[in-house]
Amino acid sequence: MSETTQKTVAILCGGGPAPGINTVAGTIAKAFLQDGYRVLGIHKGYSGLLSESRRTEEITFAKADEIFKTGGSYLEMSRHKPKDSEFSTKFFVENNVKLLVTIGGDDTASTANRLSSYLKTQNVKIQNIHVPKTIDNDLPLPEDQYTFGFISAMEESCQIASTIYEDSHASGNWFLISIMGREAGHLAFAVGAACHLAMIVIPEMFNKTEITFDKITRLIVSSMIKRKLLGIEYGAIILSEGIFHFLSEEEIKNCGIKFEYDAHGHPELNMLNKAHIFNTLLQNELSRLKISIKSRPVEIGYHVRCVTPSGFDKMYCSTLGMGVKQLFDAGQTGCMVTVDALGNVNPLFLKDVENEHGKIRTRLVDIESNKIKMVYAENQQYLIKEDYEAARRYLPNPEDYDFFNILNWTEADIKPKL
Repeated sequence: MSETTQKTVAILCGGGPAPGINTVAGTIAKAFLQDGYRVLGIHKGYSGLLSESRRTEEITFAKADEIFKTGGSYLEMSRHKPKDSEFSTKFFVENNVKLLVTIGGDDTASTANRLSSYLKTQNVKIQNIHVPKTIDNDLPLPEDQYTFGFISAMEESCQIASTIYEDSHASGNWFLISIMGREAGHLAFAVGAACHLAMIVIPEMFNKTEITFDKITRLIVSSMIKRKLLGIEYGAIILSEGIFHFLSEEEIKNCGIKFEYDAHGHPELNMLNKAHIFNTLLQNELSRLKISIKSRPVEIGYHVRCVTPSGFDKMYCSTLGMGVKQLFDAGQTGCMVTVDALGNVNPLFLKDVENEHGKIRTRLVDIESNKIKMVYAENQQYLIKEDYEAARRYLPNPEDYDFFNILNWTEADIKPKL
């Protein structure tokens, strides 16, 4: 059968890596190959798809069987966000593409929707189905469903964070751990809660006050002093890098850290170690308070994105891949594939989760959930009003380091509902 007449499924990956990409792609390939489709992998995401010199390759059963269990992404990725003017029908017509599968986050999904709409105006009918991928867990799936890659990245991060916590105990030091999470604090919270870290700092906890470096620093100091009062001279704090998404540019510029700036005058945050920034600000504050506590920065970042997927993600990603085939057979398009714990496959239509600008909405940590409240109420260490007198040994004004005062919370804000 010639390339122009055989029905083709095209797969591309956008954004950054996450454990399970190859499992999804391999499973999709196997499911469609057995129905006689040609499966074409596209390297370099949308950049590759829309390039005249694109690199594609057929994904055979043997290749799918080779890659499905591995970490990383066999199909090279790209963060390119094409403009509508870059769209073309040529690739889809020449290859008789019936389905475009996009594996990625919110930007990848939004672009797929725009591209599909463009093709429709050009009388080129294809289906597009998105597979939600991100270790940040921040796509708006049903509440009981994770974005794939999150669990594997969390488990690897827990191994690292647990080792760091053991080091803090052995060495008598403190560690400040910064972890990925572009806007949401899901990964930081999960790792911090699982590893019993002394303080978890995520952007969602500032729901009643503006996020500032000063408040973040005081939360860290609050935890350090509380543990001193408990006779504990070590510990670890975890902070979500998503905090930076909500800091004002003025706040960033005035923090005393030297940043490089892009052509638009915005600080190049991706070029800096976030843990180093937090640690520098902390040491400045401890020096001002004349408190001698050693702290060291640790960044958990790129090295958890390409780990071998866990058993959970291998199974989950396999069901997502098979779910793509089910949705395609049912004629669904313009949607994300979702699969619940019982294996029920459902479409989540992109138009239902977009904001007014056509961007997929971010799923933030539900700071009102019982799980979040329980951790902050029962398994975090911080100063409260009853600690003021004892804390004056270290702080002239302990009320400024009161956990509730910093966040403008009351005890009712962390009381779980029974």
